[in-house]
Amino acid sequence: MDRRLARRVVIVAGLLVFTLFVGTLGFHLIEGYTFFDSFYITLNTITTVGNEQFRLSRAGRVFNAFLMLFGVAAVFFSVGALTQTIIDMELRDPLNSRRTKRMIDKLHNHFIVCGYGRVGRSAAFELQRARVPFLVIDRAEDRVERAIHSGMLAVLADSTRDESLREAGVARARGLIAALATDADNLFVILSAKNINPGLSVVTRAAEEDAEDKLRRAGADTVFAPYSIAGLRLAQALIRPHVARFLDFTTKHMGLDVAIEQVQVGSGSEFVGKTLREMQIRRDLGIIVLAIRQSSGQMVFNPPAETEITAGDFLIVMGEQPNLQNLEDRLTART
Repeated sequence: MDRRLARRVVIVAGLLVFTLFVGTLGFHLIEGYTFFDSFYITLNTITTVGNEQFRLSRAGRVFNAFLMLFGVAAVFFSVGALTQTIIDMELRDPLNSRRTKRMIDKLHNHFIVCGYGRVGRSAAFELQRARVPFLVIDRAEDRVERAIHSGMLAVLADSTRDESLREAGVARARGLIAALATDADNLFVILSAKNINPGLSVVTRAAEEDAEDKLRRAGADTVFAPYSIAGLRLAQALIRPHVARFLDFTTKHMGLDVAIEQVQVGSGSEFVGKTLREMQIRRDLGIIVLAIRQSSGQMVFNPPAETEITAGDFLIVMGEQPNLQNLEDRLTART
């Protein structure tokens, strides 16, 4: 329970105690009843049960009338506040929510983002923009709430623990992003995730230079060093400003419907066995082929028009989103 919920409970309890105290003291002073009888009359009044067995004077009835108005209002307010508190506590524990668990159980071939800080948040927004299934895990309630309010599936849990990863469906996941605050935490996540799902693709960040090798040996497929990358981009912004602006254009959402995507060529695609010239995707779709990662593993940058496409190749292409989707449909479609 956080401070806001705790403060709400204290306010409700204080209001009820204050009402009972004022009523008990008032009946004792006005009617001369014992404290127990005065307390009993007050309890009957604010719970709307009634106190017909006690005779009240005119002054006592006037006092009781005001106590009814204030006491009943206090009870209704307390019931409403406690109900809202219970609802908030249920919503603030998404990992124990039945609905959230059902949604997680339905996830297959999804991605898991561990940590919703600045790095994890940027990664999650990119996954959301790509419309792929993913789950956010963080141990801070405010970050989980922020992810949920952004329309993401998120749970409150410690991703360094095996049971948290199992409940997140890591055994069925396609990939994992380890974006926790420290290299040690990311190392624990990678070791746990790889132990559960050895075929899982894992990417992470490294805060320290000497941590990159350790993270790779732990099982990370890709390790990014944000500070090194930032330093490189800063230098490029001065030395090659137009290159830096182009990289910003291709890696950030600039308000244009342009993106760089990778598209795999299916075995039944109409383009298998054809050259880039014969495909004419630049003329027909306005898409530029930047590179091809061939099925053999070789990367061909700025491929010539005579390059032949084979099944299993990945085309690294740039263009508008609708055209990219059209190309993906044609490359994966069976003839």
